[in-house]
Order: sequence, then structure tokens, then C-alpha cells
Amino acid sequence: MSKRLVPSMTALQCFEAAARHLSFTRAAEELHLTQSAVSKQVAQLEDMLRHHLFLRIRRRLQLTPAGSLYLAEVNKILTQVDMSSRYVLTYGEQTEILKVATQPSFGVRWLIPHLKGFGKRHTNIHLDIRNEMEPFALLQGSADVVFFYGQGTWPGATCVELFREEVVPVCAPELLAGRALADAGELAELVLLQSTSRPEAWHEWFLELGLQSVSAYHGPRFDTFYMALSAAQAGCGVALVPRYLVAKELNDGSLVIAWNHAMKSTGAHYLAYAEHAAEVPKVRALVEWIREQL
Repeated sequence: MSKRLVPSMTALQCFEAAARHLSFTRAAEELHLTQSAVSKQVAQLEDMLRHHLFLRIRRRLQLTPAGSLYLAEVNKILTQVDMSSRYVLTYGEQTEILKVATQPSFGVRWLIPHLKGFGKRHTNIHLDIRNEMEPFALLQGSADVVFFYGQGTWPGATCVELFREEVVPVCAPELLAGRALADAGELAELVLLQSTSRPEAWHEWFLELGLQSVSAYHGPRFDTFYMALSAAQAGCGVALVPRYLVAKELNDGSLVIAWNHAMKSTGAHYLAYAEHAAEVPKVRALVEWIREQL
């Protein structure tokens, strides 16, 4: 195996400070080192990389093209190290981190509100929540618990059904200009906002009403329901979204039902965890909490 090119953290800090100040002297003052120590660290770094990182012009420093490129990479490294160190500082010795993955819109509109109070009951568990479009994170070991929409079958995982949903067409009130549609087919004359995760949704919604629409697949496409809802609120078109996601907007009147037909979705929302993690205390704590919320 070839030897890795891994410069010391001191060398990276010296280079970054010198590049920021364009001065070994000022970098040395910031790092509480001597000017010669900073210069030596940078020289060793240049030897390792086989590239000059600075030009010395009339006692002034100037980054070379290689130096500018390397500075961008070093900044990423130092920022990540700083973030990771601060991350660890926030936890005590008895603290456990529970990694949770969720689909974006579900996480914002349902999961986060239903986690209120969990930290107060389980003070030793810190939640690390991130967006994940599919439950692959569970199998890769990068998440302890995953929330997803689907059929509830995932090899090697225990899936707990949370609830089923129905989708409704919604739009900004001004899009209808104060008029009621004569029939559902008139919706096809408006812009239909599409969801990447459910490309057949509008087609199936029209079919349930005995209608065929050539516009069912046409319209702006969005990765998340949350983006589609934002577009609907802005008056860009009609979004076909799960009712639970849009309850707040329907209540405050910023969105209205464009046509009163709700289509039941074929899937459901699930909580999943690896089969072997069923008795892990932090996983069991979250599963029991979510069951209580339901």
C-alpha cells in the first residue's frame, strides 16, 4: 500500500494563516509561533506537494495557482475538523447519539413537531436528524432509525406503520379568481405542479374521477412536497399533496382545495430500524415515543 500524503495539522494551519494574511510574520503572531517556524512548516508542505504554494516577491507573499487551489481544500479540512470538535464538545460522557434519517417534507411537517418533549424525557439521548430520500442509510449503518414512505417491506429491517394518507389538490385562492370550477377536468387547464417522488399522482387522480388528461404529466417538477407547496402558495399552479402536509395552510386560508376529491395513497408512512437493533435502548426509546404520539 502506498504511503499516504498526510501533512500535519500544524503545517495546514500555518499555510492557511499565511495565505490569509499573505505574511509569515502575521501568521506567526496569530498562531503564537516564530516566523521561521511558520516558514519552515510551509516549506516542508511545498516539498511534500512538489509545488510552490507561494511566490516571494519583494518581501511579500503571493499565492501561486497551486496555492490558491490547495487553500480551498485546506479550508474545507480545517472547517470540518473545527465542526467535528465542537460537535463532540456538546455531549457528555453518558450521552448517546441517535441518528435519524427522514424524508424532507415529512421531517419538517410531521416528525419535528412530534419530537417535542423527547429530549426532556431522554436527556441522555441527542438526536442527529438529516434528510434522506430513501431508507438506504439504515442498511449502510449511517442511521439508527429511518422514517420513509412506501410499502413497509425492507430486508433486514423492522418496519412500523405510522399512518396512511390521502392527497388533495391545493392552490392559492387567487389562482381560482374567486370562482368554483365547473368540473375537475378544468384543473387540467391550470399548471399542474409535479412531484418527482410520485410522477403518476396526477394521472391516477384524474383516472379516479373517470377523466383522461394529456396534461397529467406536464408542469414544473419538484424534488419535495415542501417545494411544491411553496410554489402553490406563490400562485404558480396546483399541487397534489398529502392532506397532513397542508393542514396549516388550509386552516389559515393561504391555500384552498381546488377540487374536493381526496385520493387515498397506495403506501403508508413507516418508521424502520435494523432487526438486530430492536433492544438497543436509544432505538427503543424513540420507537416507544413515536407510538405514544400516534
